[in-house]
Amino acid sequence: MTITSPHLGSSDAWTDARLLYALEEVVENELNRHLKVAKDWMPHEYVPFTDGRNFPGIFEDGEAWEPQQSKVTDIGRIALVVNLLTEDNLPSYHHEIATLFGRDGAWGTWVHRWTAEEGRHGIVMRDYLLTSRAVDPDKLEQFRMAHMAEGFESDNRHSMLHSVAYVAFQELATRVSHRNTGHQSGDPVCDRMLARIATDENLHMVFYRNLLGAAFEIAPDLTMQSVRDVVVNFRMPGHGMPGFERAAAQMAIGEIYNMRIHHDDVLSPVLRFLKVLEIDGLGPEGLKAQEELGLYMNGLDSEASKFDEKLAARKARMAARAAG
Repeated sequence: MTITSPHLGSSDAWTDARLLYALEEVVENELNRHLKVAKDWMPHEYVPFTDGRNFPGIFEDGEAWEPQQSKVTDIGRIALVVNLLTEDNLPSYHHEIATLFGRDGAWGTWVHRWTAEEGRHGIVMRDYLLTSRAVDPDKLEQFRMAHMAEGFESDNRHSMLHSVAYVAFQELATRVSHRNTGHQSGDPVCDRMLARIATDENLHMVFYRNLLGAAFEIAPDLTMQSVRDVVVNFRMPGHGMPGFERAAAQMAIGEIYNMRIHHDDVLSPVLRFLKVLEIDGLGPEGLKAQEELGLYMNGLDSEASKFDEKLAARKARMAARAAG
């Protein structure tokens, strides 16, 4: 597509303050659309409280946690902990976007609404995990304390445009991770809960994706550079949690989140919807960023294909051992 909307002649003229002002009307429209389609839901309605019982502590009749007490699969446990610990850092995420986007007007209303909706996710996931005894409650709390005490700073905190680009992809990545975790959990109750969370994450993705599209209209070169930077350096917000690398590797093998999923189900849909690689009329820096983005996506696709082959070979070996 060709950018025809008027924009300031120089990328240097676009400060965060000017971008926030220029996009305010878009934010208001997207907020109103979001409020019309978003459905309120009650976290307690997704938790099997009748399955709950006391843990040791102040209750003398408390029953110690054992892995076999839950029907959740091993990979389901791993992914649920990663997903919950990611949600636990909501105070840091709120601080960051409130600092970047502000607390006034449509931007501020969205920031607070988004935070309130995200808060439900941590509530329902923790209640489910403890009630269903899917994970060791002591270790879960130890992980939470270690993760939050470490603090969180986004790679994109320096730039409003980088942050908008990041969350457009990250919200979709989170939706995909939750949905796949539900499918692999082995528990229909868990699957329904995570499907409900994934619906929220998808609406959040649509909000930020549409905002990113508007940014391309008014500041195409800067937005293209931001998207290039975010895609090439993308990391999930939970990357700093204890044992994340090992858990991420297990989730990749378990087909909850890996390179193929990242390329096909997260990056490509957003880039394709916005026709990012088809935009013309860019300046030198924007064109360079677009070309580098295309090269990166091709390279990631090739790497994902190699991963697919290794995963298929691993499955074949496991099937052969099981048959023998």
